Amino acid sequence: MTAHTNAMEKVSTTQWLESIKDRAAQASETGLHWVHNAIERRLHGENFVVAGQTPFETVFSDGLMSVRYYMPLTEAEITVGRDTLAVSPTQHRIPVVLVPPLAATSLNFDLLPERSLVKFLLAHGHRVYLVDWGDPQAEHHHLGLQHYTTRMLPEALKVIRAHSAEPELSLLGYCMGGLFSLIYAAWSHDAQIRNIITVAAPIDSHQIGVAGKLVQMMDAPLRTLQRAVPGINRFHGLPLDARWLQIPGWANSWMFKLTNPVGVVQGYLDLLMNLWDRDYVTHYQTMSRWFNQMSAYPGGIVQDFVLKVGLGNQLAKGKINITRDEKALLDCIECSLLAIAGDNDKIVSVDAARKVLDIVGSCDKTFKVAAGGHAGVFGGSRAPQTTWTYAAEWLAGRSD
Repeated sequence: MTAHTNAMEKVSTTQWLESIKDRAAQASETGLHWVHNAIERRLHGENFVVAGQTPFETVFSDGLMSVRYYMPLTEAEITVGRDTLAVSPTQHRIPVVLVPPLAATSLNFDLLPERSLVKFLLAHGHRVYLVDWGDPQAEHHHLGLQHYTTRMLPEALKVIRAHSAEPELSLLGYCMGGLFSLIYAAWSHDAQIRNIITVAAPIDSHQIGVAGKLVQMMDAPLRTLQRAVPGINRFHGLPLDARWLQIPGWANSWMFKLTNPVGVVQGYLDLLMNLWDRDYVTHYQTMSRWFNQMSAYPGGIVQDFVLKVGLGNQLAKGKINITRDEKALLDCIECSLLAIAGDNDKIVSVDAARKVLDIVGSCDKTFKVAAGGHAGVFGGSRAPQTTWTYAAEWLAGRSD
């Protein structure tokens, strides 16, 4: 009995020692991966970025703005998150034009191989084009609403119509891209815009949380200042050089991060805990590029958004001054409209986005709320099941 017990204890001790050795080996391997990934991330962070991998052709470029055409997918199915999606063998007639915001780059439309709105729409049989606003420099400080909505976007749509041989188009705009789409349609009276989709587009600036309250508080003092100081016009601009108002890309990145500082810190702590996992680092680094490498806001657009969209809250009133002589009347928009808002968006509240239903003249208009904050509602892990599916299915019945 004693000999048998001793043998059992010896076997148990051996197994325990082997287990310790295995754990030590795993810990050592994990530590090596952690150090290797940390060094590579520091020296060659671009090695972990996998955004923008869907093949495209640049069909137009003027040095700043360019237009991309995404070719049809060649595979039979694609991966979306952890699921697979069959690729439609047929295409809808009317192309979808993706309209990004400023500051955030166009990569957020093709963020990850398994989380790409471009690939998602292609798989659903849509013909996809994208307007890339480029990276504004100091010499572009003068660019304002009139340039983006009455010159650049019309030029892009002209190119797309010629390339696709299809006059009717659908516009899908995220945040400021949604505003550009609406303002263009209202200004141009373009009857061949069949559909518009806006995602997290800030229509009512007085309904965007604390910032909205501040805007309302500033309205009365600005009226007084306007009456007291010649040359100040809260609808057409301040007597300032637009170069003074340009916001650099790094400042836009920090302002965006400050909307969720706890999430930023938590994300970095999670990275430290998972730095050994290359797939995790790849996902983190790619997502971080969205927020860390933003472009500048031209001074002209800053002035227009502060005075017209913000303090003047013109969009919520249904008309916005493009120039001193031109207005965009949003009740002239008669195409089908789908507006989507994030249920936890701290930048564009649900009420701020829903206001679009009150100002457009469309008979066919739909509003949906999807899960996520300002970035998550458009490109988060739940976006394919919510926002993207809403958009693709809504377009399917309106694109032939």
